[in-house]
Amino acid sequence: MPSTRDIRRRIKSVKNTAQITKAMQMVAAAKMRKAQQAALVGRPYADLMNAILAEAGPRIASFKHPLMEIREVKKRALIVVSSDRGLCGGLNSNLFREVVKLDKGSTYVYVTAGRKASQFVARTKRQLAAEFTYKDAPSFAEARAISKFAQDLFLKGEADAVDILFTQFVSTLVQQPKTIPFLPVGKISAVTAGVNAPQPELPSSGVRTDSFEFEPDEKSVLSELLPHSLNFQVHQILLEAKASEHSSRMVAMKNATDNAKQLIKDLTLEYNKLRQSNITKELLEIASAQMAVG
Repeated sequence: MPSTRDIRRRIKSVKNTAQITKAMQMVAAAKMRKAQQAALVGRPYADLMNAILAEAGPRIASFKHPLMEIREVKKRALIVVSSDRGLCGGLNSNLFREVVKLDKGSTYVYVTAGRKASQFVARTKRQLAAEFTYKDAPSFAEARAISKFAQDLFLKGEADAVDILFTQFVSTLVQQPKTIPFLPVGKISAVTAGVNAPQPELPSSGVRTDSFEFEPDEKSVLSELLPHSLNFQVHQILLEAKASEHSSRMVAMKNATDNAKQLIKDLTLEYNKLRQSNITKELLEIASAQMAVG
């Protein structure tokens, strides 16, 4: 049975842990608000870019681009976007479970963004092509580097298809792992809309009333916009991943703080019971001694 001194030490230790988790919760909440705002702000731009591509694409049936080449898939590349640090609940675990599911029956080479993904790939002895890191506020340059490497893999024939696995931000309490095709470029659709949101489809024919005017022509616009759209797609995915990470960490730290407070209550109750028991025992010993002397 633990002594009152042991229980006091444990209470002090749990209080110190609760202070740390509370501080981490507050930091994650501040970062979460900025990350969520950045992720949500980027979605209208992504939707507009997809609308432009969807409008221009059907106008030139003969348009071809090296990034649109469809070939037999012998080897796939998978870009795994994870967090750099832990203590964010089951965010990374859920992501890596999806990696295991995807890896069955396919030959994958991995490109990682985030230290946790790099550690997972190394630990499970999977083939790692490259590893990248990105900041709490992902820059477009960081996204462009990842996108450029994936495009080079595809253009050199080292991968016949490229997919991206990331955690999509749905709400503060909900973040879902999602895999999307990245290369070759097929039908243009938004990956940044909500999970159940309808994806924009390419119009079959005709010109819509809100159609765009392209200068100098559709082919020139598509040639320039297509690589940029891929870079921005990766940037938006990094923003989604960061928003998911900070949201998950805030919730995890809040739960840890609440559990620590409950444990402190239970330990305090146990301490008071043990202390009361010791006092009662001492009083009985004193009374017994007085009776023996009398």
